[in-house]
Amino acid sequence: MLRRNPRRGVGMSFSQAISTCFRKYAVFSGRATRSEYWYFVLFLILGGIACDILDGIVFGGSIQTTENSVSLRSEGPLNGLFSLLTLLPSLAAGWRRMHDTGRSGLYLLYPLIVIVGIGTFTALFGVLPWQLDGIFMIAMSIAMVILIISPLLVLWWLSRPSQPGANEWGAAPVSVDAQVTP
Repeated sequence: MLRRNPRRGVGMSFSQAISTCFRKYAVFSGRATRSEYWYFVLFLILGGIACDILDGIVFGGSIQTTENSVSLRSEGPLNGLFSLLTLLPSLAAGWRRMHDTGRSGLYLLYPLIVIVGIGTFTALFGVLPWQLDGIFMIAMSIAMVILIISPLLVLWWLSRPSQPGANEWGAAPVSVDAQVTP
């Protein structure tokens, strides 16, 4: 059941969010609450870490230490398989989350669009970014700034509150009056 926090409104539990995102595996229509999306992101992070550890245990791995960090490198397939199986539901949840904030799901792809634009620019002019001069260097510098800002902008949009009431992508995913347990 959905629960109500007096300070934050209505939200899903961790397990509800995971089951909802897998139930809507490839559903790009509709809306997703903040708790649904961010709990699923947390699940993806924890699942990736668990798969990395399992890969290291089952398939072997090497621990690399530097002065400031320790990292585990494994060649196992579990993390790759987990990432592949959760790619579509993570895109769908992000797409629905954008809808919930009143934006098109395409906004989720802004960083990818910038990367494709920079690649196209480089391919058309047949030069590498460090070989540019003049106006091309200015254009590439602006593109790099946009490349740095675009993922932050997408994260900001994903963290915005739900648009109240219905919008062009459907009704609000959670009705405060209905479905709330005391």
